[in-house]
Amino acid sequence: MAQEIEIEYKVLLTKKEYENIASSLPFPTNSVNQVNYYFETKQFDFKKQHSALRIREKNNKYTLTLKQPHVEGILETHDNITEEEYKNWLKGNPTPTVHVGKQLEYMGIPIKEIKYFGSLSTERKSYKAEDILYVLDKSTYNGKIDYELEIEAPSQEKGREVFNQLIQNYRITRKEPITKIERFFYSL
Repeated sequence: MAQEIEIEYKVLLTKKEYENIASSLPFPTNSVNQVNYYFETKQFDFKKQHSALRIREKNNKYTLTLKQPHVEGILETHDNITEEEYKNWLKGNPTPTVHVGKQLEYMGIPIKEIKYFGSLSTERKSYKAEDILYVLDKSTYNGKIDYELEIEAPSQEKGREVFNQLIQNYRITRKEPITKIERFFYSL
C-alpha cells in the first residue's frame, strides 16, 4: 500500500513503567530491531509543514516514508527502496521515488535539498488484539535512551478508549506526545 492513514496514541514512559507494562501485557519476550534514518532540508521545510521524512531499515529491507498531518490522523506515504538507493540517500544523493516523490512535488520540496541528519534505533515489541496494535519501544539516539507506549487503532474513538484505559490502569503520567523524529531533532 502506497498510502495509509495512521491513527495512533502514544506516551513516553519511565523505564519502570516500560518494564511493568512489558511483563503485564502479552508482549513477546524478544524485540524486533529497526533503525529510522531521518531527513530534512537546511530550512526545515518538513518541520514547517508539520511533516517528517525517514527511511526505516527493518529485516534488511528499506522503506522511505513521508508522514503528513491529516484530519483523521497521520497520512503516511511509502516507497520500498533498494539497499543501493538507501545508501545514496545517506550519502546526500536521494533518488526520486514514485509515491513519496509525488508528495514532495506537491509540498514544493526539491529532492536535491533533502539532507540526512542522523538515526534512531528502536527495539520494538508488539502484539495485536481486537484490531488494536499495542507497541512498546525502547529507542536509542545521540546518547539518549527513551521508552514509549503506542496504540494504533482503526478509529480515533476506539484508540482513545483503549489508550485512556491503559494510562489509567498503569497509572502512567500523561505527557504531551512527542514523535521519535521530534525527540531525535531536539537531541541534536
